[in-house]
Amino acid sequence: MYNYELRRDIELMKYGQEFLKEYKKQDDKICLAQVIDKIDFSKQNETIEYTDFLDMYQVALVENFLRKIKFENYKLYGGYENAERKILIVYPETYNEDMLRKDYSKIFNIVRIELPQEEKGKYSHRNYLGGIIKLGLKREKVGDIIVADEGADIIVERNFAKILSEQLPSLTRFENSKIQIVDIENLKEQELKIEEISIIVPSLRLDNIVSDLAKTSRSKATQIIAQERVFINGKNETKVSKNVKLNDIITIRGKGRFIIKQFTGTTRSGRTVVLIEKYI
Repeated sequence: MYNYELRRDIELMKYGQEFLKEYKKQDDKICLAQVIDKIDFSKQNETIEYTDFLDMYQVALVENFLRKIKFENYKLYGGYENAERKILIVYPETYNEDMLRKDYSKIFNIVRIELPQEEKGKYSHRNYLGGIIKLGLKREKVGDIIVADEGADIIVERNFAKILSEQLPSLTRFENSKIQIVDIENLKEQELKIEEISIIVPSLRLDNIVSDLAKTSRSKATQIIAQERVFINGKNETKVSKNVKLNDIITIRGKGRFIIKQFTGTTRSGRTVVLIEKYI
């Protein structure tokens, strides 16, 4: 039994290395090579292993790769189920997802910022993220930032929480805030703020939609899509001619997240009026 499992694990690693040759981008190869290393280490040591936070593009890349090599003992998780930024957690075959949940607190922490009364409602997601970047801290150690009027919950890797909590007060915007490390189980529920907007497009092609949502030209929208910054329902989409559908969730990195809520009619020239909900 042992020899069979060992041989299967060796074959899996070789299989994964072979698939790496299919990827052209060096960053993709580096990311996936790290995934293979985590799988290998987990199998050899019967331990839980995990990566840094992955962005939406990397999540889609890794998920597709793991399907190709037929590896199943993993979870992509960002501290809550609908997180955009996620960590790849690899676990031994003796584990299951229910057992894994008990270890989330060993992987994730929250750095909670509670603003003083006079600052409440003043800051957006961009303000919090901008502060972290200004400190020169590694983006890959930080997950989603859950923003509310009274402050924010910043999801981080557990071993990074102390560093971030100690450096945030050096920023003028947070010098009077209360900053503490909180267990991931106490993550505050996300307060979604939605703005309804209408756009008028010649067709439901993705490049037309992105052009309006990003407030840019059609040619620039094509570039944004080619740069792999556009996601439909969490999956990276690079086909400009793809038609969007009702209830599609479109994420444009750097521009926001949008939901196609309703096709409300057509103009005399045959253009389509689309009702959009934008997360703000």
